[in-house]
Amino acid sequence: MEQPATRKIIHIDMDAFYASVEQRDNPDLRHRPLAVGGSRERGVVAAASYEARQFGVRSAMASSIALRKCPDLLFVKPRFDVYKAVSGQIKNIFAQFTDLIEPLSLDEAYLDVTDHLPANTSATQIAQVIKDQIKQETELTASAGVSYNKFLAKLASDYRKPNGLYVIKPHQGLAFVEGLNVGQFHGVGSVTASKMNKLGIFTGLDLRQQTEAFLVRHFGKVGHHYYSIARAIDHRPVMANRVRKSVGSETTFAEDLLVQSDLIDVLQPLVDSVWSYCERTSIRGRTITLKVKYTDFTQITRSRTLPGIIAHKAHVNQVALELLDGIFPLSQGIRLLGLSLSNFQGNDTPASGQLSLEL
Repeated sequence: MEQPATRKIIHIDMDAFYASVEQRDNPDLRHRPLAVGGSRERGVVAAASYEARQFGVRSAMASSIALRKCPDLLFVKPRFDVYKAVSGQIKNIFAQFTDLIEPLSLDEAYLDVTDHLPANTSATQIAQVIKDQIKQETELTASAGVSYNKFLAKLASDYRKPNGLYVIKPHQGLAFVEGLNVGQFHGVGSVTASKMNKLGIFTGLDLRQQTEAFLVRHFGKVGHHYYSIARAIDHRPVMANRVRKSVGSETTFAEDLLVQSDLIDVLQPLVDSVWSYCERTSIRGRTITLKVKYTDFTQITRSRTLPGIIAHKAHVNQVALELLDGIFPLSQGIRLLGLSLSNFQGNDTPASGQLSLEL
């Protein structure tokens, strides 16, 4: 299986997007540790400035833990209308260079410029121009990765953050991948990385030494993907105008929860987050799904499809609470709770990226 080396893929990722927008718009917040999200005990950090990250504050972290790590942490409420407007500016910049744009979120996208390069112009030069134009028009910085496939382009954009630009050329791909820890691979979460470590797989080189059959036996169908990316191979095209089938949000708790009132408290921000996306995009759906992951990592989902389109946030909240009530009594604690909306009206809503508030 060989990787075509002719594609020119750019991955653009804004630096600490929500927090950077807040610091741009309020000079008093600049150069200070900042979190976008709720400061209440059950609040969750949606985004953290680089000043806050130096203390170990990260997105999806409970606000109470973030404050313990950084007592001087400042909290601001998210302004999704502003983030969406800035995202629109950024996407207009992308559109000047290619029509093959695959948004992953408000602040992140793949661009395929293979067939859109002017004479004597490289993809690296285009990436730099995009970064410069974003800075000029929005006063924000972005990091860019350039390579011959999506997997490597995303790794490259992470490599020199913030405000970085890194290129992985076709002859460099294999060596770059083999030197990384598997936990650095996009799509390999902490649980999967831990499972790989238990199997003696710590680096990209370790992963490449496994047979495809071995990886499929231990990881299922995604094992085929792991086999390919360990060899710096990724045939996935940049998909413009992807169709979104669902929108969701989830949160992992610092400590497993057993009390129903506590779970109700953390469910509310998930409802708020899902409905905020619906309001911004004007999409509406019929199916609500609750995702529950227990202490032992077993996972269940509970769904309900309504006869008509859900038009009000109160309906989302009511169904979510009823689904939550249905999992009690508990035999063990809950470590993760998620909520999603699907079965959209017409089911033809173009994707505008993942849910903007990741709890």
